[in-house]
Amino acid sequence: MTTADGSAGDADYGVIGSGYRQYRRPEPEFERAIVAALGDARRVVNVGAGAGSYEPDNREVTAVEPSATMRAQRRAHQAPAIDASAESLPFADSSFDAALSTFSIHQWQNLEAGLCEMRRVSRGPVVIMTCDPVQVEKFWLRDYAPEVIETEARRYPSLERIQACLGGTVEIETLPIPLACADGFAEAYFGRPEMFLDPGARKANSAWSFVSQDSALRSVESLRRSLDNGRWDEEHGGLRACSHFEGSLVLIRVED
Repeated sequence: MTTADGSAGDADYGVIGSGYRQYRRPEPEFERAIVAALGDARRVVNVGAGAGSYEPDNREVTAVEPSATMRAQRRAHQAPAIDASAESLPFADSSFDAALSTFSIHQWQNLEAGLCEMRRVSRGPVVIMTCDPVQVEKFWLRDYAPEVIETEARRYPSLERIQACLGGTVEIETLPIPLACADGFAEAYFGRPEMFLDPGARKANSAWSFVSQDSALRSVESLRRSLDNGRWDEEHGGLRACSHFEGSLVLIRVED
């Protein structure tokens, strides 16, 4: 699917992308993990770059992003992103020291082609931040928004599939999510459930765009009632005091 704004994946960022950066800011703890995984790579390609989160400022980054809405939200100091898709990167073999993709591979039209392209253009590591669909389904939001969680789990490719596509020796690291996580994907609000009542926060999580408005409203009202009557805190209130949560977020690295 290619939309009017150029979005080449399964979500239409021409519709849901406005205001994205307000809720999806780089989380410093994740940034540090990504920088470490990139090693000493100087020239990095960021595939499915979105608004430019997690692009290290001290590297030479080439960004690839098909959505015009997302390209327009890049920060002023960042180079403009190239309008292209993961499945057909417009670069020669081994053009970069490393290839990076964050919160993107689950939206690609052809996972295998995109990962093969990342391997092709990188002479060094390929680093991917994504979510494990097995763990996605265990998040407490499933009790309130089952269609959203089912959609999210279905979209994320299994870790086994990713490993098979990448080949080589694949390292997978679970990234603990801080309580005040700046990057507002679903599990970022593990201990701040009220954030799901914010339409902007939901809009910045593309899975909500795949369910009907009626379904989304039912989910929000169910959570609102649970917060008002104390049920959520009875069942999950301890999360409000947890410094970190180990959920579905993983960092994948392959080099050889």
